[in-house]
Amino acid sequence: MVEDGREAQRLDAWLWCARLRKTRADCATLIESGAVHINRQPTDKAHARVRPGDVLTIAQGRGEAGRIAIWRVLALAERRGPATIARALYEDLSEPAEPGQ
Repeated sequence: MVEDGREAQRLDAWLWCARLRKTRADCATLIESGAVHINRQPTDKAHARVRPGDVLTIAQGRGEAGRIAIWRVLALAERRGPATIARALYEDLSEPAEPGQ
């Protein structure tokens, strides 16, 4: 987690560090497709800034199989690390999936 005084981080870099996708380019593509909202505001800019406290709404998948993830940003990332470190960057506010899904 970052403690160097930065107040914001690029959205694509943060999502990559949070291990949403395997590459930063994949994160940028997801953002550019309009699948990410910051504090309910749609964005298609990979360079949009996220700050601790922001709420991200992320559409993953399409149609019936699609899932909406809602994450509150808890911290900015210094680098991409293991999943246990990445999980500490956000709080998952999504409703739990129904059994059998």
